[in-house]
Amino acid sequence: MAAPATQLSGPAALSAFSRPARSLWGDAWHQFRRHRLAMAGLVSLIFLVVATLLGPYVWTVSTSEIDFTQSLLGPGFAHPFGTDDLGRDLLARAMSGGRVSIAVGVSAVLLAITLGTTIGSLAGYFGKLDNPLMRLTDVFLSLPVLPLLLVIIYLFKDTLRQLFGAEAGVFIMIVSVIGILNWMPVARLVRASFLSLKQKEFVEAARAIGDPDMRIIIKHILPNVLSPVLVAATIGVGNAILTESTLSFLGLGFPPDVPTWGRLLFDAQNYLDFAPHWALFPGLCIFVTVLSINFIGDGLRDALDPRKSS
Repeated sequence: MAAPATQLSGPAALSAFSRPARSLWGDAWHQFRRHRLAMAGLVSLIFLVVATLLGPYVWTVSTSEIDFTQSLLGPGFAHPFGTDDLGRDLLARAMSGGRVSIAVGVSAVLLAITLGTTIGSLAGYFGKLDNPLMRLTDVFLSLPVLPLLLVIIYLFKDTLRQLFGAEAGVFIMIVSVIGILNWMPVARLVRASFLSLKQKEFVEAARAIGDPDMRIIIKHILPNVLSPVLVAATIGVGNAILTESTLSFLGLGFPPDVPTWGRLLFDAQNYLDFAPHWALFPGLCIFVTVLSINFIGDGLRDALDPRKSS
């Protein structure tokens, strides 16, 4: 005779049939992992960041040691990226320059996201501030970015060098200018989201229980706006790295002894005929970094889209 089936009751039955708790970020990560290009971009970007941070401790060749007997050597075992006209190792200089380029990209985007989110939040929530803040945004959108960058650098470069030093002064100037000139798309994006969300029932409920405006903005509305802001941030990092590389390529960025990726391209422009490796590897680093960040942005956009099934 068969034994009777065991019957569960009470909390045991609930735990047996209940599914694990779900969260927004858990579902987003699950969706993100299914995006192959985004995962490939994430792995590539992590590799580049780790290489620039830890690589100089593994590859201990000096970035400034001059040896004319080793000048303009092609890639080889002793110098995987080759050497420049002064015999300096390009692998060591590329890893050192990657720290500066990636730091500029991340810092400039953090500044742009902070400014854009603040202005967009105030414009979207407070009706009286909407028109003046959006007109200010339109003014900044109409400014030509690269010519304005060049003018600001010419005007303030020497002053900041005297105040903060050659490298720190240029870093502060480039990060500030790129961040201040790139907050406008984020502000318009955040404003549009605020205009939609401030009419929702949960905001009305927060007002009904007496929550002040800043608490409603920070605790109730802003967390629901972060997903498009994160997507915009990933794309902005790539644009900031390209802008810094452009300035360094024009000779207006960091000083010659700071080997950013853009500076390496600038130094290589007169040697492209007989030393193409000098420009190839820094250019490849910029290309892979920006492409990886764009793939990550695509993956985040799909993962944080509520219309996508998880």
